[in-house]
Amino acid sequence: MTARSTRRTTAAHSRIAAVGALAVAGAVLLTGCGDQTEKKGSSGESEGAGSVSAAPLAEKLPSAIRDKGVIKVGSDIAYAPVEFKDGSGKTVGIDPDLADAMGKQLGVRFEFENGTFDTLITGLRSGRYDIAMSAMTDTKDRQEGIDSDTGKKVGEGVDFVDYFTAGVSIYTKKGDDQGIKGWSDLCGKKVVLQRGTVSEDLAKDQAKKCPKGKKLSIEAFDNDQQAQTRLRAGGADAGSADFPVAAYSVKTSGGGKDFELVGEQVEAAPYGIAVGKDNAGLRDALKAAMDAIIENGEYKKVLDKWGVAEGAVTEATINGGK
Repeated sequence: MTARSTRRTTAAHSRIAAVGALAVAGAVLLTGCGDQTEKKGSSGESEGAGSVSAAPLAEKLPSAIRDKGVIKVGSDIAYAPVEFKDGSGKTVGIDPDLADAMGKQLGVRFEFENGTFDTLITGLRSGRYDIAMSAMTDTKDRQEGIDSDTGKKVGEGVDFVDYFTAGVSIYTKKGDDQGIKGWSDLCGKKVVLQRGTVSEDLAKDQAKKCPKGKKLSIEAFDNDQQAQTRLRAGGADAGSADFPVAAYSVKTSGGGKDFELVGEQVEAAPYGIAVGKDNAGLRDALKAAMDAIIENGEYKKVLDKWGVAEGAVTEATINGGK
């Protein structure tokens, strides 16, 4: 997820965030199937979220979206518990559940399409997706279309509707933390992670600080599940991911016997729904829908269901990333 540069790119200010322990156990994590289209809505139903005319916020949508009755969502659907496929192949998780709730407010379906995380903004710019919703961290670089590695402008940037807060964690094989308690302890070791995420940004920053003779080796993958598989097989010393994802993996992988979290989560920052700069109408409609489900309690129900209530926000924010 994924992001999640790109942060799922490092925020300008670090702070520790406490995101609740994940309560959902036993879900089956399946590897994402490349760049395939999820033909049905996130709920798996073929019908729309409801009558557009009867939806309380339908009139806030741009007419083209309202007429279609569908919002196409670019997402890396391999980032449990934020978005992933369950044992039946259905797209589930925090983002799909929130999208379903927002769809009831707007009278449209949110149709999730699977893609690798580092191509989602490109897909958004090209018009393949209407939005990107994929545990994507809102950052100034993304807002301004800046490549965080080179500092060069690579696009027009995107706007974000921020809806959640999460930090980044390190995890190791259970019972074999090798003394790793934080990022500085990774010097001389190998870390696995998902390409294009804040974990990769943090690892690159730490690698520059490591003393001579204690190189930090970084192996980046297309998705987080591949990184987990590498660590599980003994091909690395540690992994890193957004805290909700790392905690979920610790809880579920191998029945809780594969991994353990080490140290504190860092770099807490907002997840945002990415929208094109030329689509302010859709952006504002999404903000209104998110605010509505926060107010009516549906937002809390979703976060409670997935055990991440402490990452909640009290209102949606436009471009709140630093």
